[in-house]
Amino acid sequence: MKTMRRLSLLLSLSWLALAAPLRAQPTIGGPRPGSWAPVSGATLAKDYARRGEYEKASFLFSQLKADEQTSPAVLPDYLAALQAQKRYKDAEKLVKRAIKQHPEEGTYGVALGGLYAASGDAAAADKQYQRVISQLTPAQVAPVASEFGRREQPAWAERTYLRGRELAKSNSEYAPELIQLYTQSQQQDKLLAETLRLVQQDEQQLPFVRNMLQNALHEEKDFDALEKLLVMAVQDHPEQGAYSELLLWLQVQRHDFAGALIQARALDRRSNTKGSRVLQLGSIAERNKDYESAIAAYDYVVREYRQGPYYQVARQRLLQAREAQVRDTYPVDQAKVRALATEYESLLTELGRTPDTAPVIRSLADLYAFSLDDRAKAMSLLQEVIAMPRASADVVDESKTALGDLYLLKGEPWEATLLYSQVEKAHPEAPLGYEAKLRNARLSYFAGDFKLAQSHLDILKEATTREIANDAMQLSLLIQENTAEDTLGTGLKAYAAVEELVFQNKLAEAKTGLDNLLRSYPGHALTDDALYLKAQLQRRTGDLPGAVATLKLLTENPKYDVLSDDALFLLARIQEEDVKDKAQAQTLYQQLLTKYPGSIYVAEARKRFRRLRGDAVQ
Repeated sequence: MKTMRRLSLLLSLSWLALAAPLRAQPTIGGPRPGSWAPVSGATLAKDYARRGEYEKASFLFSQLKADEQTSPAVLPDYLAALQAQKRYKDAEKLVKRAIKQHPEEGTYGVALGGLYAASGDAAAADKQYQRVISQLTPAQVAPVASEFGRREQPAWAERTYLRGRELAKSNSEYAPELIQLYTQSQQQDKLLAETLRLVQQDEQQLPFVRNMLQNALHEEKDFDALEKLLVMAVQDHPEQGAYSELLLWLQVQRHDFAGALIQARALDRRSNTKGSRVLQLGSIAERNKDYESAIAAYDYVVREYRQGPYYQVARQRLLQAREAQVRDTYPVDQAKVRALATEYESLLTELGRTPDTAPVIRSLADLYAFSLDDRAKAMSLLQEVIAMPRASADVVDESKTALGDLYLLKGEPWEATLLYSQVEKAHPEAPLGYEAKLRNARLSYFAGDFKLAQSHLDILKEATTREIANDAMQLSLLIQENTAEDTLGTGLKAYAAVEELVFQNKLAEAKTGLDNLLRSYPGHALTDDALYLKAQLQRRTGDLPGAVATLKLLTENPKYDVLSDDALFLLARIQEEDVKDKAQAQTLYQQLLTKYPGSIYVAEARKRFRRLRGDAVQ
């Protein structure tokens, strides 16, 4: 009894000590300035609880009115203080009283189960949790599930939502909450089943579902499982467009553009989008260099919607995709290039030489300049676009950039830099302007003026698109690494001269220049860059055995580790695309995935490896 009185006196003195500094602020009709604002017992008790002084906290809580003790603002802290002292019986009495006084508070029942669990009685805890769920009302579902989640009881949170679904008599109720729960607890099977159920019931939930799946799918087996389910769902319920929408999205994520095209065409016919969905997919496939799928997509729009709003753009993109495919297939087939030029001319005859077809004229100019070696024809076409009234400003400036390239090919760098600078000035904060600045940097690099090139590149590394920034960074690093010790940059000047020959499409002279560089500068820091460029040129000119041998010099020598993953990826592509040795290509892709898990080529290598292994569903 004496101890309790001493504790009471001590707490009263502590209360006064804490309360003394708290003075009320002057208010209209309120206390006078300087008067004390009393601290409530609940506030002081919570302060003790936060500081871990549970005996003092629980004593103060016990002095509160009975209904205040069981209020949502006080009960959790009071319970925590009692549990910390292992006063489980007192805590149990408190919670049961709270449940009786506030039957609408479903979370109190969860707290009682948590108390049993804390005391080591797991069976009683489970029994109490089950009682909570059996007595749920619709209004209690969300707060009770949240309380289970807060206590890291995902299984009971799931049961709560499922009981709520029964109460609502709807098998899609609480689907977003369940999807989030399954994502956090990594229950992939349940996640996928719930996903399909939700999109079947409500297509408006597709953005939410895609976002959740983006975060939930990590391993190939997860993608495989979802794709298998979706393919079956599309086959069993072709009238459900949501399944096709989700399958299309998934296949694009996996870069399975051939499979995605099947879904895009089906959705296009169902939604009557006049080819827009298919056109969009073709653009994505083309950017990812899946030219076959891109060509098939554009060809579909051309065939099916000859009178449609996207016919003209589809015709243009179809030719551009074919051109890209021809250019990326080594050695380049000149007969196919000439056939492309004829198709471009036919398209211009069909559609007319108008501002709308200016991009076609510009593409044709590129073909004459860099593939057919007819620079005069190319320059004439580009000047036609530049002089065309009402042509898009972007197309005109793209043509100026291309014309600058042709002047550089002719050996007239001043004319080239004048055009590049015009485009830079017209688009100071846009990709076109950045591209022109990169051209100026390369021009200075080709000329051996590395300081001027570096000044352009420093700007581009900070404020530009990712692709241009990457190009700028690579060239900047090349300059820095090869002028650090060799301040005159003699080896780099020789290498830059070779790169200029490559730009001019003088591939035989470029290969000779590389061989001279490798002989003249043995062991130079540029050796790996020179070997990698030599392999690329050998591939372009059809010397596949030579390219393979050169790349093996990089992949089999540890001192060339910087470009080892680049070389290994190119070696695998040559085996797959040119030599047609799919087994060897598969081995090399697997090698890259194992040896260089942090490589920028990992995602693409994994996709190609799976395709060669035959994993793709479509």
